[in-house]
Amino acid sequence: MASTRAVPEVPLRSGNARPMPAIGMGTAKFPLVPRTTVKAVLEAVEVGYRHFDTATVYATERPLGEALAEAVRRRLVACWEEVFVTSKLWCTQCHPHLVLPSLRESLHGPVRLYLIHWPISLKPGPAVFPVRRDDAVPLDLDGVWRAMEECHRLGLAKAIGVSNFTTRHLDKLMAAATVPPAVNQVEMNPAWQQRKLREYCAEKGIHVAAYSPLGGQNWLGAGNAVLDSEVLAEIAMARGKTIAQVALRWIYEQGVTPIVKSFSKQRLKENLEVFDWGLTDDDLRKIGRIPQKKIVKAAGVVFTTEGEFMSADLADMEIVEE
Repeated sequence: MASTRAVPEVPLRSGNARPMPAIGMGTAKFPLVPRTTVKAVLEAVEVGYRHFDTATVYATERPLGEALAEAVRRRLVACWEEVFVTSKLWCTQCHPHLVLPSLRESLHGPVRLYLIHWPISLKPGPAVFPVRRDDAVPLDLDGVWRAMEECHRLGLAKAIGVSNFTTRHLDKLMAAATVPPAVNQVEMNPAWQQRKLREYCAEKGIHVAAYSPLGGQNWLGAGNAVLDSEVLAEIAMARGKTIAQVALRWIYEQGVTPIVKSFSKQRLKENLEVFDWGLTDDDLRKIGRIPQKKIVKAAGVVFTTEGEFMSADLADMEIVEE
């Protein structure tokens, strides 16, 4: 059995999943090279990761499953029960009759947490990204969530939740839910702090997970507001840490679980080294004053510029909230 760094765990208030490890490895990588994903996941297991994030649209469910099966064979983990896997329902599958078959198709290993990827529904079809605006259709959120609850009832997903939901989306969902969402995974980092949403989720018992915790992809060609931050660089130098470690530590101190993507074994190790030190009150004040800048927006990232929104309202899909 590999010697690994202990990672704290966070109990989920909804569902019956095991506690969620307080940091996860993201597997979204474009273009996808399955062999690279398998190698990176195995290295992540070796250094201590037990929480892995995938999705239908990433096409990494199968290589992740292969890597974790190999980790069991190598005795890097004793069994599947040691691993927490999150996967997500893509927008083309976001129809009540497609939820259960989509999860069954995703099962290349046990899914601890299954999320609605976006509060968006598209015409049924292949999981492609980005998508045409003409393919957007009205979302039957109540019907989709009932199907998610059925996945939970059947034990195919130990917990269920959402991703990219604003307080408005959550209000609508909570009004109809029998099983409330355990998690809302959203873009969050020191340059997009999601204060309003985090406060709402804390009141409702919904745990927040953060994608793009280090600033994410350079979607708009405008640099990285986290890794280029002078404020974070100053704190990192004073603490003897990297900027990435300061950003991840800040997220952890907000009670949020970062999902950080790196396929470098050295950076994977560094990203785990955030649990045995803390930020000062002065550090937190400085980070709280960082200008806010959202990168991932429905109209600018999920959809191509071609076509029009014919059958759905953009206001129902947009996810900007601060």
